[in-house]
Amino acid sequence: MPSGKQTRVEAHESNTGRIMLAFGTLAILYFAREILVPLAFALILAFLLTPAVTLLKRFGVPRVPSVIITLFVTTAAVALAGWIIATQLIDVANQLPGYSQNIRRKIDALKVPETGPFGRAAQSFKEIGRELSQSPADAKTPGASENPIAVQVVQPGNNELTAIWNLARPSLIPLAATGMVLIFAVFILIEKEDLRNRLLRLAGVSQLNIMTEALDDAAQRVSRYLSLQILVNACFGLVIGIGLYFIGLPNPVLWGVVAGILRLVPYVGTVGAGLVSIGLAAAVFDRWAPPLEVFGVFAAVELVTANLVEPLLYGVHTGISSLALLVATVFWAALWGPAGLILSTPLTVCLVVLGRYIPQLSFLHIMLGDEQALPPAAQLYQRLLAMDQEDARVVVDAFLRDGTLTRLYDTVLMPALTMAEQDRHRAGIDSSREEFLFLNINEMVAEFSEQQPVAGDELRFNGRILVLPAHDQADEIAAAMLAQLLEQRGCIALSFPGGTELEEMLSAIEPGDSDLICISAVPPFAFAPARAACRRIRSRFPGVRLVAGIWGFGGDRKKAIARFSPTPPDHLFTSFEQLIEHLRNPEPAPTVSPALTQLMAGK
Repeated sequence: MPSGKQTRVEAHESNTGRIMLAFGTLAILYFAREILVPLAFALILAFLLTPAVTLLKRFGVPRVPSVIITLFVTTAAVALAGWIIATQLIDVANQLPGYSQNIRRKIDALKVPETGPFGRAAQSFKEIGRELSQSPADAKTPGASENPIAVQVVQPGNNELTAIWNLARPSLIPLAATGMVLIFAVFILIEKEDLRNRLLRLAGVSQLNIMTEALDDAAQRVSRYLSLQILVNACFGLVIGIGLYFIGLPNPVLWGVVAGILRLVPYVGTVGAGLVSIGLAAAVFDRWAPPLEVFGVFAAVELVTANLVEPLLYGVHTGISSLALLVATVFWAALWGPAGLILSTPLTVCLVVLGRYIPQLSFLHIMLGDEQALPPAAQLYQRLLAMDQEDARVVVDAFLRDGTLTRLYDTVLMPALTMAEQDRHRAGIDSSREEFLFLNINEMVAEFSEQQPVAGDELRFNGRILVLPAHDQADEIAAAMLAQLLEQRGCIALSFPGGTELEEMLSAIEPGDSDLICISAVPPFAFAPARAACRRIRSRFPGVRLVAGIWGFGGDRKKAIARFSPTPPDHLFTSFEQLIEHLRNPEPAPTVSPALTQLMAGK
């Protein structure tokens, strides 16, 4: 079988295997959710309680008692808070019948059309409201007879156990799930080191470094996220409670606590808490202003928290982009229901960490992480390829807000030129896009010439700096960038057009002893024209100071300068910043000694 065809077959089999693995993983997550959901909650609880267990161990308490004490105190605190909330909710429910007349008046006051879908929906809503506001004594079953029907009392027999079971069954399922979570959490906290060692052994001894970093990173990110989430939600509930207190809503502490708890459920928790509080305000108050004030409190606090507080805190510690977090929330909710909503962020954090450290899962880090998808240079080149001048300028302006012009040239424009040169030599870019790209970069460089130099960044150089492009238009643009940066620092710098023959340039410049000539070349095919230019300059001006700039070259500089044999330049630079720093602090000796030059010439 030919190698090319065999490679395609192997790639197809590999893709098929990955697809089957993905579907298998989804199937396991879905069908095993009865076990995996409590296990996931137990892991989250273990992350939360680990600092308290560690603190008790530092005071000399053994690990098992530390886990038991921490879990007991936590369970007791949660049970106490739940009991207080339940009693207050019962109190609110008992007070609701007193607001029935207010609810009825507001429903009757709604002015809506009587026809059409909205009218029918409003009439239905009014009927429901009237039925809810009626007392049991006033309610009358439609079609009921005036004469009472005789009721025959039947002894239930031995069905007491069945009745008790039917009464307790709805609460047994959540209690069983809670017990499973607690049991898992206890064993995870007690066997923490053993579980970690088993995971490391499963990954293999050769992957100890990577897996250790991954586990530590995941633990830190999830623990910080959970701690910050509890802190943020507590502050959110506190502010909501204070706002509801000043509005005059009954039980403001209760609704603040409910808002903070429900906010654990992404996106829908705050909406649910807000709707309950707004509905209660509509029932309690005669006016419509208090419900609107409650809505304003929830909207203002949520907007500030979601757009200011959380990006500053969560963005640093989770490493998940906002869009990825939304998609992950929908995914886990579809897979595991309400439990998936609560667990979506911690689980996604773990996936992002796995994608960061495991090459086979790197797509998870790329798709879900908050790191920049493309570096600025690639963004600029892509926008120029799309012939989108406006967006290309946005990329450049965004970089300049925090960076210098020198850094912009070195890390954005020059890499973009290098990518263009690579595509041009592979015939991967058409002439119209190539012309558009070079024209726009030239315009940007011309506009940046008007920028004021940075104070205190002047260079003291006696003589001229003559920048000669090695071959083509990209070399010419790079030469113009360098000359511009040097001029802004007070140097006399001249750059020459790329279409000019080297002999004409050499005849025109007539460099003196204090002048410096710099050959400007852009990879990937930069060494051959730069070497030819160095050779011709050395033959005509043997004593001139000569340097070469292979902008963006990432290899070894000493090996690179050896490629200029037998007439190497005095120095070789790979960035504008290097050359400027060299002019600011000249090296006492050239990079290549005369003996090495003679040795290379002999070769």
